[in-house]
Amino acid sequence: MKPRPIELPIGRLPFLNFFSVLKVFFLTALLVLFLNVTFTLYTNVSTRYYTYPHPPFLRITSSSTFSFSSSSTFFSTSSSHHDPCSNSPPSPSNPSSLIQSSPPSSDSLPSSSSFSSSNPKPTSIDKPSSSYLNSSLPSSSSSSPPNLRGKRKVLVKGCDLSKGEWIRDPKAPYYTNSTCWTIQEHQNCMKYGRPNLDFLKWRWKPDGCELPLLEPAEFLEFMRGKNLAFIGDSLARNQMQSLMCLLSRVEYPQEIWPPAENVTQMIYKNYNFTIWAFWSPFLIRAEETTTTNKYDMWNLYLDEPDQLWQRQMAKFDHIVLNTGNWYSRPAQFYAKQKLIGCHYCLFKRTPFMSLYKAHRQAFRTAMDAIVDNKQGFKGLTIVRTVSPSHFEGGEWNKGGDCRRTAPFRRGGAKLVGMDLGLYKDQLKEFWKAKWEGNEKGLEFRLLDTTQAMLLRPDGHPSRYGHWPREKRVLYNDCVHWCLPGPVDMWNDLLFLVLSV
Repeated sequence: MKPRPIELPIGRLPFLNFFSVLKVFFLTALLVLFLNVTFTLYTNVSTRYYTYPHPPFLRITSSSTFSFSSSSTFFSTSSSHHDPCSNSPPSPSNPSSLIQSSPPSSDSLPSSSSFSSSNPKPTSIDKPSSSYLNSSLPSSSSSSPPNLRGKRKVLVKGCDLSKGEWIRDPKAPYYTNSTCWTIQEHQNCMKYGRPNLDFLKWRWKPDGCELPLLEPAEFLEFMRGKNLAFIGDSLARNQMQSLMCLLSRVEYPQEIWPPAENVTQMIYKNYNFTIWAFWSPFLIRAEETTTTNKYDMWNLYLDEPDQLWQRQMAKFDHIVLNTGNWYSRPAQFYAKQKLIGCHYCLFKRTPFMSLYKAHRQAFRTAMDAIVDNKQGFKGLTIVRTVSPSHFEGGEWNKGGDCRRTAPFRRGGAKLVGMDLGLYKDQLKEFWKAKWEGNEKGLEFRLLDTTQAMLLRPDGHPSRYGHWPREKRVLYNDCVHWCLPGPVDMWNDLLFLVLSV
């Protein structure tokens, strides 16, 4: 006699199905949690540096425009920026509101700075006249920081260069506007009479180590016979000019003449070292147009890298690129030569695309152009993350200003809004490119300056980038950085990223 199969009561089947679904849901949630934690930990090591012996893969990882002209003027600049805390686009039905909320045009500011190829005569430094707004100092302020200049300190495992605090450096600054002639006019805060220069007396102290200051002779010797390219917006120019000022204690560069449109070359003849600067604020193909209503609009081709810098990649030993704030401008976005969306839309029946989505696609295109390496590039790519602005009391075009005189304490500021969104996307695309580039023998390193600069609301020109009665589109500049100033830390970090 065959045994009868065991039959479960029909009433229990829904009970079993419920727990089966619950089990699947629970396991899925655990998997998602695991992936999120893994990605977070992976991102957190993006700025952790190691010295010998290096781990097999993580050996090291490491906004507002500028343009060039063929005249005697080395740079002509525009100070413009959209409020990073405002994420919602203006209403398409209100064009006047749209134009007020969008940044100024790219060529609205004249420049009086002219760089010659010979050593300049020193000029006098404007003396401070009065005190600035009072602000409390960070909790850690060493009165006698260690002398790091000229020393390449060994960094131990666990040093996070992207996190730390600003501490006192009584020896700073290491140049002034009388010793360096490559300071852009609207970053020359000394010339235009900034009344308080305490913002110069700070240096970046990373968690777990010391950041060596850039030694100009050592840097120039390291870069002998090499080409270094800065690619991006006016903050790329800001970093480039800071580097030239730091190096001016050893040698002044000479401009290679005549310059090409949107490209400048400065050569240190004694070292055969050339610095290139490419004005490419979007990193992709971009065309500025004027609509029938006389509104400025950008056409951005999200799947086409900017040929200005891509076609010359094989010449470079090191590339430092950045982008970000220009994506807040009114723009139409194209892919495969077809219109796929717009930001701050001025036309009916055009689908909206967020600036974050457009920025990430464009950033990926730029990274892919390097990874694909159709030009035979064999050098090192360094990605510098977004630089926060510090408008307080209003947007850039509504009375916003940055009048603080000291850094924030650790944790005293939080990255929010547009800056946060761009920063996260840049980290994600950097790591994707690093993985893919590693398979092809190309190296990517991260220059994460975002958190450090978030703590420096005191380092911007504010109203001291021009004379008081001079008409400027961006009258209070809280986007760029004074020279000398906190931006010099970018090049201290750059040398470390290049040399370890």
